[in-house]
Amino acid sequence: MASTSSSALTISSSSTLVDTKALPRQSAAASPQCVTLPNLPPPPMQSQKRPWKSTAYCRKITRNVMAMATGEAPAEVATTELPEFVKTIQEAWDKVEDKYAVSSLGVAAVVALWGSTGLISAIDRLPLIPGVLEVVGIGYSGWFVYKYMVFKPDREALIEKIRDIYREIIGSS
Repeated sequence: MASTSSSALTISSSSTLVDTKALPRQSAAASPQCVTLPNLPPPPMQSQKRPWKSTAYCRKITRNVMAMATGEAPAEVATTELPEFVKTIQEAWDKVEDKYAVSSLGVAAVVALWGSTGLISAIDRLPLIPGVLEVVGIGYSGWFVYKYMVFKPDREALIEKIRDIYREIIGSS
């Protein structure tokens, strides 16, 4: 312990930190009241822990693949209950005949949504356009409320129009 590096800090009996560079060299035997702090060990290597984790993960995947190949469900999957909306989505997906076309439409919808978001943000950066579009939106909302919501016969006509469109899309029920 007496041969520690000169940059080590020592703690004296008065509990103050003292830098050994500033003090003249003393041996540990000459001052029994000082305690030197040992150097910290090097940090553990990440590669020592990684093979164990990856091996356990690979075993889990292998077990699930083998269970699916034999037709048995793994223990984790068998105990989980899927929500009702997930089941209805799975049933609807199983009924679809042209899965490629539906998947293509889904990808096209995501790309269109992304593009429209970029277009809207570009329009929003223009100096006068956002204010004009806001005024147009407020004006159209006011016109719609006056035309369809103020009087009872107009409200009933709007509700009937919505029901007709619903029947046309879904089918008569």
